[in-house]
Amino acid sequence: MSGSAHATLNLAAVARNLARVRGFAPAAKVMAVIKADAYGHGLVRIARSLPDADAFAVARLDEGLALRQAGIAQRIAVLQGFANARELVAHAQHGLEPIIHAPRQIDLLEQTPLPAPLAVWAKLDSGMHRLGLLPEEFDACMARLHACPAVSKPIPVMTHLANADMLQDPLTERQLAVFGQALDGLRPERGIGNSAGLMAWTGTRVEWVRPGIMLYGVSPFPYRTGPDDGLEPVMTFRTRLIAIKQLRAGDAVGYGGDWICPHPTRLGVAAVGYGDGYPRHAQPGTPVLVRGQRVPLIGRVSMDMITLDLTDCPAAQVEDEVILWGEDLPVEEVARHAATIPYDLLCGITPRVQRIEIGPRSRDPNPTT
Repeated sequence: MSGSAHATLNLAAVARNLARVRGFAPAAKVMAVIKADAYGHGLVRIARSLPDADAFAVARLDEGLALRQAGIAQRIAVLQGFANARELVAHAQHGLEPIIHAPRQIDLLEQTPLPAPLAVWAKLDSGMHRLGLLPEEFDACMARLHACPAVSKPIPVMTHLANADMLQDPLTERQLAVFGQALDGLRPERGIGNSAGLMAWTGTRVEWVRPGIMLYGVSPFPYRTGPDDGLEPVMTFRTRLIAIKQLRAGDAVGYGGDWICPHPTRLGVAAVGYGDGYPRHAQPGTPVLVRGQRVPLIGRVSMDMITLDLTDCPAAQVEDEVILWGEDLPVEEVARHAATIPYDLLCGITPRVQRIEIGPRSRDPNPTT
């Protein structure tokens, strides 16, 4: 095994999670969200692992350009769109599909010469109040887009759900109603369902769905895990034990001496810390796996090491593997112990952590890039 913290990526699980998406919305086309380096899993790696995705969604222009430079041919929607004429021209040159979320972008489309009409998506702000055309400006903006020679037709329309993971929250139904009212009389292709939306709200399963976190085997719902929802974790974050020592009752552990041994304690030191992306604010009691057994974190997380209570795992030895999350230890559970969300943990894995592919692409000549 690797001598330091590393992440194994089960690429076969990505494809199976995509099949799970299609099970929820069999008539829909799938725009796979791979922004933020595919939630820490590797932008190009995950794109190549999803040849059956109908399109990809990225956040920013540079992510779309990286996919095109890697030879990814599928449709690519850029969720933040363009902010100036230079970025607009780059979208056109590389066949990227910007999201139109502000009237100023339409000004640029009307003013900027392009070599050919550009495919775009219109976004309606149905109640999240982040990016998107407001309902009161939507009709006028759509009329301008339809009249603009720089825009190819038809123009699909999307929105984004703010609280789809909160199953009792009425906001999702209100957003669906606003979206439907704004499109009254229009018949565009629509895109609504994010992971939580398409899993829990049948009204979001329209022409396009836009899964993100569920592709990586993580549940979008609080207090659930990916396996609870029939998903397979893609990333397993691993390291090894590098030291074991016996401490006495009353001994203090780590920076600040915050954790005091309540009894004679067999302490293990694992080679991982916040310099690798393990959450600094993980609390004592956060579980890790050693020899398949859950043992608790003790003391503070430091830059390169964590300390574990191995008292109830007497067989543990130096160089034993430590699983921090993934196989048999859901990242959702670790996130709760760190008072954060699993998205944060997956995206927070740092560059010094080696990624090792397993699955259908593991025979690539350079599998760790």
